[in-house]
Formats: sequence, C-alpha cells, structure tokens
Amino acid sequence: EDRTMTLIEKNGYHESIYVTAAKIFQGICTEKSKDGMLVRYGGDSVSPVLNCKDDYSQHVAYELAFNALKYQDLLEEILLNTCVYPCQSIINELTSLVLVMLYDLQDRKFQERQIFDEEEPVAEVRKMEPYLNRFRTKVAAALSRCRIEHDACSIADILPETIRKQEQRASALPLCVWINTFKISLENVFRDLKKKGFTRVESVADLDRYTYCVDQHCPDGLIFPSSLKEELFSLDLFADGKLSAG
Repeated sequence: EDRTMTLIEKNGYHESIYVTAAKIFQGICTEKSKDGMLVRYGGDSVSPVLNCKDDYSQHVAYELAFNALKYQDLLEEILLNTCVYPCQSIINELTSLVLVMLYDLQDRKFQERQIFDEEEPVAEVRKMEPYLNRFRTKVAAALSRCRIEHDACSIADILPETIRKQEQRASALPLCVWINTFKISLENVFRDLKKKGFTRVESVADLDRYTYCVDQHCPDGLIFPSSLKEELFSLDLFADGKLSAG
C-alpha cells in the first residue's frame, strides 16, 4: 500500500505538523524584548500534549520546532521589521504557530505549500497561512537585507559560531534507530531494508551512503549514516512504528 508522505520535500508540511511544532516551540521558547517590543507567545511553558499519528510525524514536528527556536531571534526581527507582528489577527496563542510557519515558508523559498485532498484542515493554519503569504515579498526582502548585513550566503551563516560548530558536529553523528520487536522481527527489518537498497555492514567505521550496521551493544538498535535521515523517516517502517529514532 502506497503512503502519502507527511513531509512534502520543500513544499511544506501537513497542517497538523505545524500545530504540533507550535506546541513544542511554545513549551521551550523564551520571550525576548526587541527594541522595546516584546513578542508574546501566550500560554504557560508546559510540556505539550502531542497528537502525532506516527513516529515520522513526531520527528518532523520536533525538527521544525527546534529549527524555529534556533532562528528565533532572526524570525522575530523579521516579523517586527515587516509589521507582520503585532497584528490583531495574531493573538498571543497563535504567535508560536506563526513563527514555525514563517521558518518553513523561508525554508521552501517562499513557494506555495502543496495541499492534499486527504489532509484534514486546521482552522488556525488556514487562518495564518494566507496572512503570511500576503507578506511574502516583504519577508523575503527583509531576509535578504539580513544576509547582506551579515555578509552571509544563507541564514545558517547568521547563527553564532558556537551554534554553527554544534550543528556541524551533530550532522556528523550517525543516526541510531530502534526496532520495535513487538511489531516486527529483526530478520524482517533486514529483509525490508535490503528491498529498499540498504546494505548491512559490520561496524560504524564501514558506514557509507546506503548502509547500516547493528549496534554492538544492543541487538535491537541499528545505526545509519546521518545523511540518510530524511529518507529513513519516509519509510513505511517508521510510519508503522516498527522503527523509531533513538
């Protein structure tokens, strides 16, 4: 059975992902004053109640939330400079949603989000999306000015050096996943991965491109090159809960 992917590469996320990411972001962000203007997020900073349909959806929601947090200062600056915020349409409880949607909007180069017929609409997303789209040109211009000001090729180059080094180290780490042996056997996982073009190797030192190895200390754990993250999380093995990220 073919599955519709939760993440449509560079064309946006399903609407439930934005809402989940906004809940995560609101629980971890800090309100900061920008030239006397405070961007308010509303609500209490408590652990969010997540309603993810699968591990893959949860993964991309967390990734979106933490990317928004990483660029919070820049995104808030753009919101204020372009007069997207404050606005009567954006109550405090929706600011987190606006921020994660703004990060995704610039990440897909301000292209329209692809919407699928089977996608359940979320009222808050349907309200904020056209509002942000109205400001796309201003936001893109403000982002370009920020890059020019910092002599940066991308927004990643605007991050402090300490964060950039942390990103580089994290991207080099292998990706660990766990096999849910209540749902699938190790042998069937190996068989399915082989069908998908993955080759099993002996150790982490042998990892290269479409390869993986079994964790030497945990037979239910598999290790993959970090470069395969997006492709791995799009597999049915993750969508069905047979594999999960470590």
